[in-house]
Amino acid sequence: MGQVTGIEWCHHTYNPWIGCTKVSPACDYCYAEAQEDRRYGRVIWGGPRRRTSEATRRAPHRWDREAAAAGERRHVFCMSLGDFWDNQVADEWRDEALGIIRQCRSLDWLILTKRPQNIRRMLPPDWGDGWPNVWLGVTVENMIEARRRIPVLLKLPARAHWLSVAPLLEPLDLRRWLGRGIDWIVVGGETGSKDARYMEPAWARDLRDQCRSSGATFFMKQMWKRKPIPEDLMVREYPVI
Repeated sequence: MGQVTGIEWCHHTYNPWIGCTKVSPACDYCYAEAQEDRRYGRVIWGGPRRRTSEATRRAPHRWDREAAAAGERRHVFCMSLGDFWDNQVADEWRDEALGIIRQCRSLDWLILTKRPQNIRRMLPPDWGDGWPNVWLGVTVENMIEARRRIPVLLKLPARAHWLSVAPLLEPLDLRRWLGRGIDWIVVGGETGSKDARYMEPAWARDLRDQCRSSGATFFMKQMWKRKPIPEDLMVREYPVI
């Protein structure tokens, strides 16, 4: 788990625990629930979180050594099967994970949440203006969540602030935040369910153009149900941090 990943915008995924509770429309057809609960029967979604093995939790040390030896930065998505700032997770689990993140400085840690209101009280005492290897992000699937989550995110000090606009469920106007604190957006349609909700390609094109006019960077992850990405939308940029 986490050794390799099919997620287009990172090198590794890191899951020190598994499980979550649905909190917004983006969660309705959760791919992690489908994988861990329905397919493998390992987690009851919304129930107790399951801690992963020590080998899984310690794997970033190896990734860090490999990145340092290669002389490059590598991206780690933390977490793909839960929420790092979940208040149903034991503090000691998160503290251990933060300790590993602190030590693995050749890795850029992309921490994504739907619970930005929890972050400030869970940050470590030495966070300061933000650790140099951590990017903080929130999921934004519609304008209701954009207005609710982005202002909270931008009040938190971080090396970079980013948005996962996936699943994109409606047209979004993010211009008030792009280039004014939001450095990067990752856009994608919904996958992993026969009931996946449709994403209109024009919505993604509009976000691409908003990024171009604001100086923010744009990454097109996938189309609805992984349909082929149109040539003009095959834009995969990373911010210069």
